[in-house]
Amino acid sequence: MTSSPTGSGTAAWEVLLPAASAPARSRGRALRTALREAVRSGRLTAGTRLPSSRDLAADLGVSRGLVTETYEQLTAEGYLRSGRGAGTWVSEAVRAARPRAHDLAPRSPGTRADFLPGSPDLSLFPRAAWAAAQRGVLAELAHQELGYPDPRGLPRLRTALADLLARRRGVVADPERIVVVSGVTQATALLGFVLRARGVRAVGVEDPGSPQHAELYAAAGVSTVPLPLDDEGLAVGALYGSGVRAVVTTPAHQFPTGVAYSARRRAELLDWARSVDGLVLEDDYDGDFRYDRAPVGALQGLDPEHVAYTGSVSKSLAPGLRLGWLLVPESLVEEVVARKRTLDLGHPSLDQAVFARFVERGDHDRHLRRCQRAYRERRDVLVAALKEHFPGTAVTGIAAGLHVIAALPERYGPQERFLTEAAAAGVAVRPLSDCAHTRVETDGKGDVRLVLGYAQQSPARIRDGVRAMAEAVTT
Repeated sequence: MTSSPTGSGTAAWEVLLPAASAPARSRGRALRTALREAVRSGRLTAGTRLPSSRDLAADLGVSRGLVTETYEQLTAEGYLRSGRGAGTWVSEAVRAARPRAHDLAPRSPGTRADFLPGSPDLSLFPRAAWAAAQRGVLAELAHQELGYPDPRGLPRLRTALADLLARRRGVVADPERIVVVSGVTQATALLGFVLRARGVRAVGVEDPGSPQHAELYAAAGVSTVPLPLDDEGLAVGALYGSGVRAVVTTPAHQFPTGVAYSARRRAELLDWARSVDGLVLEDDYDGDFRYDRAPVGALQGLDPEHVAYTGSVSKSLAPGLRLGWLLVPESLVEEVVARKRTLDLGHPSLDQAVFARFVERGDHDRHLRRCQRAYRERRDVLVAALKEHFPGTAVTGIAAGLHVIAALPERYGPQERFLTEAAAAGVAVRPLSDCAHTRVETDGKGDVRLVLGYAQQSPARIRDGVRAMAEAVTT
């Protein structure tokens, strides 16, 4: 085979041999693809002179016309360059880069036990029921429903959600005011953009609370004001003193403390919203899971015109579905829908139709009952293991959700050493201080306060993880 003047040698052209063996009807396309990839990958470097069309055709056993056509096409695309009587060369415009697909998804490192909060048990995902819903949808979905959807979401899903949320969470759910979103994160961003457009420059957030809020609102041009909590929920006195007119809350099961807002605090919060014509942004965090008594209804049901309500399937089904909802006051509907349209033209129709069918057929309720039983057992196992291996630990926030707060006795501190030893033992934990918006100074002696998630691992692994953590910090 002909060698190039730059010394690339026979090996450089071997990448084209499989293409030359392709069926006659697809041989030209295969040859162009192979030569293009050889340039992209750096196998053929910039400045490499290619064989003449006659020589390469002879070496590959294909027609000269096929090679000539390939050279002309790749010259037009910029991969090759040629000059009259000067031959064909690999263009200097191409920068070789080997394509790589990196996984940036948040994954827990390989650990003996993972107590990081916020994750459900993904092995409980109802694959059979979900697959059945998919088959049913594909069989019945009208062709036009595969077009651009209503940016609010499919009417079928919004109707199903209105029934579900009214029945399970006690919200005042008008399908016309529900917007299907890709999770609470997008709902938060949408509201941030709308509030900014209305002149709002600051939003109150619970402290401690979700670390995401500051970043999400900052992206929308809105700052966050940390507001303290007490045993009943958000401290209303601080809220009045902050001067904000919008506040983010998790009243059903406050993240991370686990406090359920008292009836009095809920009333006080709504009184504040009415007095300043403000907005309460209710994140129904862990609202589906309550173990020892009936679930607390959503705050939105008490005043739909001053509360924007949002939730998702991230804890009930799987975060990878990227499916949630936002129920807004009438005065915000038009602006929220307009912003949703400009962001993504609406949520994927097939995903919406599948979830609608999943809800309509009762599969969602059955799945929640299954998870409720499993998570209650795991919570009880964790609490018992902490009592056995860390005697004197105060465990709070156990009535609902997928995590607890564990305040360990001072003898297990200081916290920095505790975290180091736990990590060395292969146990992943998160300190409560990670959720604080304002830094709290401690005396450095004790103050080991952890947010421990339990939903994502088996009872046996929970016991083993707590035991390993105790052995690591007491030896």
